[in-house]
Amino acid sequence: MPAHVRHDSQFATRRTTVFFLILGFHVLIIWLIASGLARRLVETVAPPIQTDIIEEVQQRDTPPPPPPPEFERPPVEVPPPEVSIDIPADAAPSTAITDVTDRPVAKGPPPPPPPKNVKKASLGKGFPNSEDYYPAAAKRLGEEGSPTVKVCIGPNGKLSEEPTIAQSSGNARLDEGAVKLAKAGRYVSGSVDGVPSTDCLSFRVKFELKN
Repeated sequence: MPAHVRHDSQFATRRTTVFFLILGFHVLIIWLIASGLARRLVETVAPPIQTDIIEEVQQRDTPPPPPPPEFERPPVEVPPPEVSIDIPADAAPSTAITDVTDRPVAKGPPPPPPPKNVKKASLGKGFPNSEDYYPAAAKRLGEEGSPTVKVCIGPNGKLSEEPTIAQSSGNARLDEGAVKLAKAGRYVSGSVDGVPSTDCLSFRVKFELKN
């Protein structure tokens, strides 16, 4: 029984000692904080970090310098080349103008005189009647008209080419009848100063119904 009591008293003594040690340690820390010693200790171990604020200066865009003034170059004058022509003193003068003016100008042959007596071609005697060449179909239909025919007569008094319609009557049957009449007709050739020649003439063929 006395041994158990001794053990408990030793354990309580140790706990009391530990408690007072911890309490003393906390009191020491509080005193250091209050006295600023801890702050000086921290600054000694780790010096304070200084921060400086540097204001960034923005560089403004400066305009480029103006270009250098342009100087106009004076125009370069090129003198014209000197051309010298040597004319021999004993050269004979040109006779081109003299030769032209001194010689008489040859005249061409005179134009032939206009003909004095010109006779036109004409219709011959016994020229056929338009009634004989009146198309039968045109008569039945009561068609009338007056086409103009052109003919060319050679020196022999005959047609030199086929007759043609110079002005139509507006009816193909009447125009065809006028061409047939011109082919069947007789003609008198024209002449120049009594010499037969080829000449052309035009005449109108009248197709008209008779009551």
